[in-house]
Amino acid sequence: MRALPITVTALAAALLLTACDGGGTSDEKTAGGGAAAAGNACAIGKVGLEVGPVNAAPAAGDTGNVSVTVTNTGSECTLNGFPAVALEAGSASADVPKDAAAQAQKLTLAKDATASFTLTYVRGEAGGAKSFAADSMKFSLPGADTTHDFDWTYGAVALKDGTDKPDVSVSAFQQAGD
Repeated sequence: MRALPITVTALAAALLLTACDGGGTSDEKTAGGGAAAAGNACAIGKVGLEVGPVNAAPAAGDTGNVSVTVTNTGSECTLNGFPAVALEAGSASADVPKDAAAQAQKLTLAKDATASFTLTYVRGEAGGAKSFAADSMKFSLPGADTTHDFDWTYGAVALKDGTDKPDVSVSAFQQAGD
């Protein structure tokens, strides 16, 4: 009956190791904040993505909104947290912070269900010293590392007063009908 102590020791060691790393795999960790449900995080390449509608800021100092819709095209998946978003201007990149008033919620998307998030930005002066000349945006979904890039055609983004950071934020996911 020597096997019992070895089995108990092995089980205790496994539990200890699981506790040390949070118990998840890299696929279950969230790039956008918050943990995704084990094994069913929505992933780029397994969902449809649509940019728009867009309410582009018409002039410097105006506020604009860019919506991104995620449509689940496969089996049920989960969005748990915020998308990780960055604006790029040539070789420069700026992470987009979460809207301070937004709270992430765990959304489960059935096949063909949709959810969206919105970027809100202040338009900057084209070529201005207080502007970030964004030319593309990339984002990833919570729990995934794969990114999706698209052209940013909505003008330069103003810099926050006294900083070198673009005046932009990302909302939490909203499910259709919310």
